[in-house]
Amino acid sequence: MPTATPDLSRYRSPLLTHYADRADLHQVLPLETDEHVVSVRKAVREHALAMKLSLVDQTKLVTAASELARNTIKYGGGGVVLLERLSDGLRSGLRLVFADDGPGIADIELALRDGYTSGGGLGLGLGGAKRLADDFNIDSRPGEGTAVAIIKWKI
Repeated sequence: MPTATPDLSRYRSPLLTHYADRADLHQVLPLETDEHVVSVRKAVREHALAMKLSLVDQTKLVTAASELARNTIKYGGGGVVLLERLSDGLRSGLRLVFADDGPGIADIELALRDGYTSGGGLGLGLGGAKRLADDFNIDSRPGEGTAVAIIKWKI
């Protein structure tokens, strides 16, 4: 049974709004449960295969997506992910934008450092996702939520 497209109006991040208003947005998926993380991993892998990404790049993209999806649920209280196929004439890519309306990140620089965690994990998720992606952008506002956008390019 297909699920309804999540309502994006509750998320206040300009980063999310910028991408959500685009006509070429391919997919919006909810992130509330572990099953949603599995669905995101599957969708990202399908897009990566369709783009003919190498196995290494597929693995990097799915791993980054999994980490960010889990962070969205664990630290943001749930949210959404937008998937957008990209093409600039020379290369194709996939943009993923993860958003929540949770407590936000007070110190982004600190949160990106390996070993830093506010939740008892290894502290590799956010910084690891940044290293695995070709482009990384984060917008977080204490009390309003967080949005993280990553892109993986096929050249």
